[in-house]
Amino acid sequence: MKTPPTVAVAEKPQVPLAPQAQRKRLWRKKLLNRLERVGWLIASLTTFVLFWEFLAFAGLIDTAILPPPHQFLGEVTNQEQFFDRQLGATRVGGNFVALTAIAATLKRVFAGILIGFIAAFSCGLLASYFRLFGNLTLPTFTLLAPISATAWIPLAILLFGVGDAPAIFIVFIGIFFSLTLATVDCVKNVDQLYINTGLVLGASRWQIMRFIVVPAIIPSLFVVLRVNFFAAWASVLAAEMVGVNTGLGAMVMVARQMFNVRLMFLGMTLIGLVGYSIDVCFALVPRRVLWWKTATKL
Repeated sequence: MKTPPTVAVAEKPQVPLAPQAQRKRLWRKKLLNRLERVGWLIASLTTFVLFWEFLAFAGLIDTAILPPPHQFLGEVTNQEQFFDRQLGATRVGGNFVALTAIAATLKRVFAGILIGFIAAFSCGLLASYFRLFGNLTLPTFTLLAPISATAWIPLAILLFGVGDAPAIFIVFIGIFFSLTLATVDCVKNVDQLYINTGLVLGASRWQIMRFIVVPAIIPSLFVVLRVNFFAAWASVLAAEMVGVNTGLGAMVMVARQMFNVRLMFLGMTLIGLVGYSIDVCFALVPRRVLWWKTATKL
């Protein structure tokens, strides 16, 4: 018995979405991804806070040393009594005088990061472009890079005294050496095919460095800068505790001197929130600025 021949059924051709519909679908997907990240962040913090509150409620921790979050967060509306001219905190509206401490710390951090990034990027390119300059500087930079930035605090105070300069110097030191070495490594890892293509097209050495090497290494340097940010953030806070009378670090130090645990934990909370916000900004900047770099999709 012969089987009847199978008839192939033509598949319906997929109609491509209109550009506007594609953009809307992509925007909706990005929004859902961001909401998911925010949801997990809130869930993580809520779990941590509830666990801490439970330990305090059950009497498993000493609330005089580890006050529950609702106690030290309540100091936000009662913080003016802890600030004076020595802290450099002034009333800025309402009771949020700690905003001036946050502003002072951010000013030092961003100034140090900007100066450090420009100096490290320039030195890294010069060390890669001029072999003599690299041979003279890179061994010394490699020797100084492992030294913690906090170890430079006494020298910074001796050189610049008390004020913004030593804190900015500590942030600068915290990222300069490692970022310079990272720049040199990134230049060495640029795909040789790109450089050969530029040479075939008649590009000069300066044009290859400007139009090929620099765009290729900037994304990697942003990653290195983001990783080193936390070290710079911790260093400037340590500098404020020792040689500066203003900022979040000085706020925590004053709380320690007065043995005010609530103010101490409030300062630590502000340090964590501000640091996390800056890290999120560092993650968003490459997506907006480095338009030629696309994310890898698995």
